[in-house]
Amino acid sequence: MAPMKLYGWAVSPWMARVLVCLEESGAEYELVPMSRNGGDHRRPEHLARNPFGEIPVLEDGDLTLYQSRAIARHVLRKHKPELLGAAGSLEESAMVDVWVDVDAHQLEPVLQPIVWNCIINPFVGRDVNQGLVDESVKKLKKVLEVYEARLSSSKYLVGDFVSFADLTHFSFMRYFMATEHAIVLDAYPHVKAWWEALLARPSVKKVMAGMPPDFGFGSGRIP
Repeated sequence: MAPMKLYGWAVSPWMARVLVCLEESGAEYELVPMSRNGGDHRRPEHLARNPFGEIPVLEDGDLTLYQSRAIARHVLRKHKPELLGAAGSLEESAMVDVWVDVDAHQLEPVLQPIVWNCIINPFVGRDVNQGLVDESVKKLKKVLEVYEARLSSSKYLVGDFVSFADLTHFSFMRYFMATEHAIVLDAYPHVKAWWEALLARPSVKKVMAGMPPDFGFGSGRIP
């Protein structure tokens, strides 16, 4: 069977979510680089893959998928279902889903404004909305209190084993931790230990190598 094809640019946090899961699964895949600056995501051939003109997109035989969490789940369901909690109880699988949703609806929405304002806006000539950053950091601390409580009783979010619930967090946390506000984690020792455990994983190290902390703006490596 031909390897899966993943379309996009590696610096994207949404691509990173899928790439980490592909690496964890050991599945064979081909990364098809695209240029955001070149408008590849707006070309007819890509709109045929994803009518919203976004990345990542995965082709697996006759199946074409978009939305990073959906792609990641498909990859893991097919190649490493234990990362979805499939090797354990229904309760474990349910808790994987809970924390994937917590990332999507609680953590990522407060990380995004910090990342965009602290990293991207200065490079593209946009004003930094410091008020939004400050408010987002305040909200982040509340969210991290919940994570700290959870991680005080287990190494990872669902238990003492890594799962998609943990891996899905890498994408935006990677860039947040490149901002001046990364010191916030010092007040949450269990969260910090969890993050350091994720960073030690070979899959994360490999994907992170393609994610410069400034999204490539400083080095001219913008896709």
